[in-house]
Amino acid sequence: MEDQRESDMEADIEMVVDHIPRKFTYGELSAGTNNFSESYKLGHGGFGDVYKAILVNSDEIVAVKRISAGSRQGKKEYLAEISTITRLRHRNLVQLLGWCHEKARLILVYEYMPNESLDKFIFGSRRGELDWRRRYRIASDIASALLYLHELWDECVLHRDIKSSNVMLDSEFNAKLEFGLARLVKHNQWSQTSTIAETLGYLAPECAVTGISSSESDVFSFGAVALEIACGMRALDFSLGESMTRLVERVWNLYGQGRLFDAADSSLNGEFDRAEMETLIMIGLWCSHPDPFTRPTIRQVLQLLNFEVPLPRLPPILPTAAYSPLGPGSTSDFPPPAGSYSHEMRLLSSSASSSSALASESAN
Repeated sequence: MEDQRESDMEADIEMVVDHIPRKFTYGELSAGTNNFSESYKLGHGGFGDVYKAILVNSDEIVAVKRISAGSRQGKKEYLAEISTITRLRHRNLVQLLGWCHEKARLILVYEYMPNESLDKFIFGSRRGELDWRRRYRIASDIASALLYLHELWDECVLHRDIKSSNVMLDSEFNAKLEFGLARLVKHNQWSQTSTIAETLGYLAPECAVTGISSSESDVFSFGAVALEIACGMRALDFSLGESMTRLVERVWNLYGQGRLFDAADSSLNGEFDRAEMETLIMIGLWCSHPDPFTRPTIRQVLQLLNFEVPLPRLPPILPTAAYSPLGPGSTSDFPPPAGSYSHEMRLLSSSASSSSALASESAN
């Protein structure tokens, strides 16, 4: 019976992937991680633990994601992840190398990233090691990956979990997005899920209300990471007190007071390009706008990062979000009907029409 289940899984994988990645055995992955020892653990995500593995026969180093028994990711999600990732090819995406399914264990194997995740360098154990040049390049790398996912591939791929801990760094500190919650949708469509997948602090406000993900919500998450890179603080940090919990609120207040550079990461000791710092912070704020239709596209973000277009003019006070839940009969994969996005939200987001002016100016 067990052999039959293994055979069924392999048959299913063959059906969902164009190019079948390498199949690993549980034995070689267990040996490469010293039986999944804590000393080999790289991190823990919503779907399970990730380990560094040194393969015995080749000394090849890989990263192993072992899906936990209690994970929300079952066979359907596992196959979807393999199906999506094996068809994507971009220098700023972590490459899936292979898979393993033995004894009801689901395991994915990725390329190993020697410098691990971005969060360790921004506010973790290696804080202060990244100079400004590398930080700005990392922001550009992430935006390039998102442009590929949103616009340049055959279908729009929503990442749905962009955060600093999912931005991996190779030996040269090039950034690559790691996958775990990606979903394919047709261009210009939205994706509705029954549970909120994204992480608080990076979660767009409309997702918390509607359960719908979109390219706009991915852009919101990117904005949170952009602010973290520039400011050296977590997007959501309860240890700072209620007045400083949300990074976007703190930074937007400084922007409104004309003190934008006070938001810069103190660990940089003022050693940064002022034009680039201003650009990255303004991008972070614009992407964090509570109205998803006022945020930039990721293509506009890259244009700003490359100084191809002028910076946006944002209202001095962070607009207030106001949403109405989706009503009965709404369909997944499409935005909510016009009446479900409240008139109050439009008025509050516009901040005396300055935001709508921003949208039209930035499109030109």
